Amino acid sequence: MSKAAEHTPMMKQYWALKNQHPEQIMFYRMGDFYELFYDDAKKAARLLDITLTSRGQSAGQAVPMAGIPYHAVEGYLAKLVKLGESVVICEQVGDPATSKGPVERQVVRILTPGTISDEALLDEHQDSLIAALVGEEELFGLAILDISSGRFQVQELHDLQSLLAELERFNPAELLIPEDWPHQTLLGKQRTTQQRPIWEFAQDSGHKSLCQQFSTQDLRGFGCENLTLAIGAAGCLLNYAKDTQRTALPHIRTLEHEQLSDTVILDAATRRNLELDKNLTGGRDNTLLSVLDHCQTTMGTRLLTRWLHRPLRRQATIEQRHDAIAHLLTNYQFEKIQPQLKHIGDIERILARVALRSARPRDLARLRDALNALPALQDSLSEFTEGRLAVLADDISQYPELSATLQSAIVDNPPVVIRDGGVLKRGYHAELDELLSLNENAAQFLLDMEIREKERTGLANLKVGYNRVHGYYIELPSRQAEQAPIDYIRRQTLKGAERFITAELKEFEDKALSAKSRALTLEKQLYDELIEVLITQLGPLQLSASALAELDVLCNLAERALSLDLQRPQFSAQAQLNIQQGRHLVVEHVLTTPFVANDVALDNDTRMLIITGPNMGGKSTYMRQTALIVLLAHVGSFVPAGQCQLSLVDRIFTRIGSSDDLAGGRSTFMVEMSETANILHNASQHSLVLMDEVGRGTSTFDGLSLAWAAAEQLAQLRAWTLFATHYFELTSLPEQLHTVANVHLSATEHRERIVFLHQVQPGPANQSYGLAVAQLAGVPDTVIVRARELLAQLEQQSWQNQAQQPQPSIPLQSDLFASAAHPLLDALRELKPDELTAKQALDLLYQWKEKV
Repeated sequence: MSKAAEHTPMMKQYWALKNQHPEQIMFYRMGDFYELFYDDAKKAARLLDITLTSRGQSAGQAVPMAGIPYHAVEGYLAKLVKLGESVVICEQVGDPATSKGPVERQVVRILTPGTISDEALLDEHQDSLIAALVGEEELFGLAILDISSGRFQVQELHDLQSLLAELERFNPAELLIPEDWPHQTLLGKQRTTQQRPIWEFAQDSGHKSLCQQFSTQDLRGFGCENLTLAIGAAGCLLNYAKDTQRTALPHIRTLEHEQLSDTVILDAATRRNLELDKNLTGGRDNTLLSVLDHCQTTMGTRLLTRWLHRPLRRQATIEQRHDAIAHLLTNYQFEKIQPQLKHIGDIERILARVALRSARPRDLARLRDALNALPALQDSLSEFTEGRLAVLADDISQYPELSATLQSAIVDNPPVVIRDGGVLKRGYHAELDELLSLNENAAQFLLDMEIREKERTGLANLKVGYNRVHGYYIELPSRQAEQAPIDYIRRQTLKGAERFITAELKEFEDKALSAKSRALTLEKQLYDELIEVLITQLGPLQLSASALAELDVLCNLAERALSLDLQRPQFSAQAQLNIQQGRHLVVEHVLTTPFVANDVALDNDTRMLIITGPNMGGKSTYMRQTALIVLLAHVGSFVPAGQCQLSLVDRIFTRIGSSDDLAGGRSTFMVEMSETANILHNASQHSLVLMDEVGRGTSTFDGLSLAWAAAEQLAQLRAWTLFATHYFELTSLPEQLHTVANVHLSATEHRERIVFLHQVQPGPANQSYGLAVAQLAGVPDTVIVRARELLAQLEQQSWQNQAQQPQPSIPLQSDLFASAAHPLLDALRELKPDELTAKQALDLLYQWKEKV
């Protein structure tokens, strides 16, 4: 840019604003267009596929320019925000008629990926979140804000792995981090990351900002008095939101302290493998959510998604949800409520736009319709006198006065924006009605006056008219001008005619000429006043929206329980995981043949199942369905099983499948081992662990040794474990570890073709059916025939080798680990047999046997 003094006045004004936002794209209002200049224009032309042109010269150079019509701006903004860009909206705030030089302009809003609230820019089925985080060594503070609903959450985490898992759960569109954040590479590149000055995360200033926002002396009421870093992150996040919105945020009314101890922890790999709301390719089809979501409102869909990603460990809350579903199923109560919820709409986000003073007329119309629907809904809820449903009915409440106000104010089908008026009903405000009548009835007034004046004067050629230059007039032919009444004041002389004005016509002119602009100004003022009335009721209205969303989810889960044959799970104080006739909802949904249900029986005597059987035989489905049943039980949903008794779990881990992490420089096997390490470090006796084909990414003996050692470790941890493997050597583990049992997925061969039975049966599989699966996949017959020959040779050599060599009592165990250091070897070296009695020696032998 050249020196500011050399620019035109318009460009001086532009650069004064642009220099405050150098990294963001500025939409600069010029009449009916938003215009972009210089590098912003070049970038927008590339990203939006719009024409790059130039606008005259400034500072001796042509000004690169691109333009977007103001009425079409939302589509372009949506595209930029989706690409991760931030946009500064600069509007004309001065009056062009009175301005000397360029019209005054100001930045009225900044759109960033995490702070959008406009309906056209949001995905209605997905939360739009912004996060801030800060850390010191092994403590991290995380704050999450949904500006489109006002939900504000904080938590503190004690290790990086937990932090990354929470970021995966929330998946914020934008992330604020300090400038000195040391873990940038671990955060991924799929979201917009903003580096902020370190001082913005200060705890003292954060505490002050939060108390000011909530009008409190401290944060004790939110359970946050002992938090430090999380308060700093929340303060940074709140101030960033205020800066982007350029207005107060009255819908952010509370702060929720989330604690990991209240939830079943799911790491990133588990969320991905279980395909809760996204499938492995990133789509929404064939996910758990796609099968479960029959919610009537989009805010219900978003809440259901949050529930699936945050299963609970608070048994009282879980059973409240189970009770509510059971009550809704009684006499099919949900069938009466669901059609009424369909009329509610997404009032959660409408109220956020009301709070931000950006609500549009159709938002208020939808809010009016929702409030009108509440009395009938309350009648349906009156039968629930206790439990969670009674609490929700009380929270939903009714708003007769507010409903009546909106009913009298907003036309039935309002325009999209207030800009051109036509939003408020006749009869809502007397002065507005008068102004609108003046504007609409001017032609009739002139006709009536002309008839009246002809009768009064007796001049048949008298005309009453209007033109833009001279306004309203009474016209008489020149030959009759001398007969004009005394109250006619000459206004203009024409060839062959004279024009006059009267006091009555002058008064009408003053009213009529300004009526339209005055009506529009008054209507906008009244609309703003209506918004302010709604803001005073924001707290109870938000509580209603939250309760309506929960009611929608509970009715949805009741309907799904009936339609999908789901049963209520039973939680037990006794450690167990007992599932009878369990099913995988998503697989069952896409199958054209009946799903084969299977049992899982784990208790204190059996903590691990070694699962063998052919590829494609159903091992992975069996494992995933077990995890999903456990997850749904902790969500508060009924489950796809004949019966389910279980104790609370603290974590669900899955080690299923892998792919290269090329960006992170990690191979498939490295990813597999990282996930395995995370499980072995964090699993407990209350965890559910799914391990599928551990060790397959390396050589046979390396892989087998790793799988064996991992299985032993999990058995020692006593975690609930389903361990699927093709290493048949592992089927001997139950002989060494009494808490381990073998099961297998059955299959049979018919005319050299494999038939999968998908039935889980006790004991190990007797063969792998690998060649049969290869044949099923379409491998050429010549390759299959040759493979059978080689298999026969390899099996023959294996038997010969086994006949020649003495076999270890534990297959491969001694050879694999002979070189490894072991505490028993050290004890054996230090042992002095001559100093032991027979009884001591026997006791020692039993101790060592137990350790082995």
